[in-house]
Amino acid sequence: MHIRDAEPRDLPALIDLTIETFRPLLEQHWPALIDPVVFAHDHGTWEQNYRDELPALLAPERDRYVTLAEDDSEIVGLAAWNVTEGVAGRIQLVAVRPSAVRRGIGRAVCLAALEQMRARGVTVVHVGNGGDPFHAPARALYASLGFSALPIVDFSRSL
Repeated sequence: MHIRDAEPRDLPALIDLTIETFRPLLEQHWPALIDPVVFAHDHGTWEQNYRDELPALLAPERDRYVTLAEDDSEIVGLAAWNVTEGVAGRIQLVAVRPSAVRRGIGRAVCLAALEQMRARGVTVVHVGNGGDPFHAPARALYASLGFSALPIVDFSRSL
């Protein structure tokens, strides 16, 4: 496995990887948990949302970065992260190709991102995560990396 900074030429592969990673969540898990009207409003165009979001996550001129993992020249994981005000960091998105899970890829990209944040003077890092079963492996990863969880509940409903 090779860890490196993403480049603009990587965006199509990063987008495809992210869509592949989160397809089960957004086509199976969340539709069963969320009011259909709320789901349609918030996530009805989820694939296009990722196509629009990923390029904005790779903007070094705005302190937004993507660290990726390659295996045999195939991108198998990513951690998108940013720095604000020089001292605060946030891991925005972590995705690992479903065929490559349980190989330490999520840990590797997170550790590389954390090290880059430390080198930039970041003193506090945040990461958000869902409380649903799909996100359980990510919650375990973040806890193993020393993150503390703050229980938050996000209520929604249709009118």
